[in-house]
Amino acid sequence: MGLLHIYCGNGKGKTTASLGLAIRAAGAGMKVCFLQFMKGGETAELNTLRLIPGITVLRCDRQYPFFRNMTPEEKNDITKCHDDLLQKAFSGGFDMVILDEFNCAYRYGLMNRERAQELVLHGVDTAEVVLTGRDPDKLFVEAADYVSEIKCVKHPYQKGIPARKGIEY
Repeated sequence: MGLLHIYCGNGKGKTTASLGLAIRAAGAGMKVCFLQFMKGGETAELNTLRLIPGITVLRCDRQYPFFRNMTPEEKNDITKCHDDLLQKAFSGGFDMVILDEFNCAYRYGLMNRERAQELVLHGVDTAEVVLTGRDPDKLFVEAADYVSEIKCVKHPYQKGIPARKGIEY
């Protein structure tokens, strides 16, 4: 039996916190699934995760634009990809399932919401489940055992400094 964790808020570090948990779990011999929603481009953390025995990385095979720039066809494609990956994450015998940027994909309807609710809420019957992203749905917050809100006090982006490889991605 597992518990439900949520890392949310407008601050930097939600994915990073879940990565730390993945590394800890793998170090303890657990099988971890790290599923990234909304992200298809290369990120430095994935290079490391793929080197760690016991961690499986799942994500769509292409980069999609920001939601506001997606065509209806792209929304359909990413939704199908998300639904397929979500099913794999909960049918792979994992001890921990991390759903990075789940809250965003769920909020924008880029997955079958009913199926996602079922998988997440019943997934804790067999695995530790971790959701990341801003503005989690109230349903998941109420069901969660851990909710950590990361608040942005100051960020270089506010000074016009763009995201830097190895720091933000």
